[in-house]
Amino acid sequence: MRTSLLIILVAGPLLLSSCDLAPKYVRPTTATPAAFKEAAPAPGPDSPGWKAAQPADDTLRPNWWELYGDPALTALEEQVRISNQNILAAEANYRTARALVLSARSALFPVVSAAPSFTRSRSSQTVRNSSTSTVTASNPGPSAINNEFSLPFDASYEVDFWHRVGNQVAASEYSAQASAADVATARLSIQAQLAQDYFQLRALDAERQILEDTVASYRKNRELTGTLFQTGIDSEEDTAQAQTQLDTTIAQATDLRVARAQYEHAIAVLIGKAPADFSLPAAEFKAMPPPLPVGLPSDLLERRPDIAAAERLVAAANADIGVARTAYFPSLTLNASGGWQSSFASDWLNWPSRFWSLGPQLAGTIFDVGARRSLTEQAQAAYDQTVANYRQAVLSGLQAVEDNLAALRILDQEAAEQRTAVDSATHLLDLATTRYTTGIDSYLNVITAQTALLSNRETEVQIRLRRMTASVSLVMALGGGWNTAQLPSVKSLAETTPASTAAASTR
Repeated sequence: MRTSLLIILVAGPLLLSSCDLAPKYVRPTTATPAAFKEAAPAPGPDSPGWKAAQPADDTLRPNWWELYGDPALTALEEQVRISNQNILAAEANYRTARALVLSARSALFPVVSAAPSFTRSRSSQTVRNSSTSTVTASNPGPSAINNEFSLPFDASYEVDFWHRVGNQVAASEYSAQASAADVATARLSIQAQLAQDYFQLRALDAERQILEDTVASYRKNRELTGTLFQTGIDSEEDTAQAQTQLDTTIAQATDLRVARAQYEHAIAVLIGKAPADFSLPAAEFKAMPPPLPVGLPSDLLERRPDIAAAERLVAAANADIGVARTAYFPSLTLNASGGWQSSFASDWLNWPSRFWSLGPQLAGTIFDVGARRSLTEQAQAAYDQTVANYRQAVLSGLQAVEDNLAALRILDQEAAEQRTAVDSATHLLDLATTRYTTGIDSYLNVITAQTALLSNRETEVQIRLRRMTASVSLVMALGGGWNTAQLPSVKSLAETTPASTAAASTR
């Protein structure tokens, strides 16, 4: 009988602990097409614009900005990784989630506490007199001064019959993985924002150069109209028109300095510097989007950190369902206490001064008017919400890739067409200038041609800029070289890694 009881006491908790009330987790299914609709074939040799990368280059690299071949951009991106405050805040949030994993795991083990104490007290004369009927020389009664030396130890352990603690640990682990993916999302977002701001600034440099060239041309025309007016060939009206056009263009060139300064300040903040401590000299706008490996739509499930974070939150919500279901079942807690207690320090730690107690506690709710059912329904609803959020994240990711593939393909064609328009406007200006200097047409035709050329050149720069920003957006939509293998493993989350090392592990 004693042997059977011992087997039951040992094997019973082991059998019951295998009863996991959480649903078996399966990643939610999502409908992904076999290929991207907007992934156009590579242009021919006569169209040297954007094209998809060759199949051998099937993945982006983490340092994706190096594809643009701009040393200044590369230097700025390296500073973002270590100095941007939003990224540092996201890493701190990850460390918080990681600490919560360690806190949840501690519930898998017994809790042991000690509370040593010493008490010296004096009881009242009335109490001492009432505690004995006769006080004699041989029986002086209780002492007025009493000492109590105590060294108790308490231990408690909740037997995880229904995997309540185990599912809490799993939920915290999945949430920490989602937080790590959030760090990658924040980092990629800041890196892409920096690249786009950088290209915006370079486009302004290109526009300013166009305006400076135009101003130089307009000055020559102003001098020409002035000379013709002084010789009586031309009217003062043409001279005034030429001067007005020159002054307007000078003001337009000056106005670009406002936007450039703002982009320069934005870049400074992105790399963690005060705007006063940063400047970026003007340089050429190299607007040639590099080939990018697009891959398959299903690859986004593994390569976009925001989609991975949404999926990990689904897993956490699934584990929370198991936690909620355990409320229907009783919990068993094993409590033990013991130690030493004595009125004299010399006898404090002697064997006769020991005391102990041991006993289990079984607790469960009998009637709660639907409170437990409500908790389970809340957990199920929260799970359904995370599933919907995950599927929406996948759809949004697919849309972002398709949008930018279409933008790159169409803008490549538009850039070639706009180049033709610039050439046509240049030819028109040459004709108008010739006809004006020969006295055939008025100066108004020259102004019209000059305005058309300036407008077309500015439009060309904007198209080049849109191609570059669409290229960066495509990099971001494809995950920027990230993949789920970079998520921290469950084992690493359980390790007590110093905070600085933990932050570095997510980079």
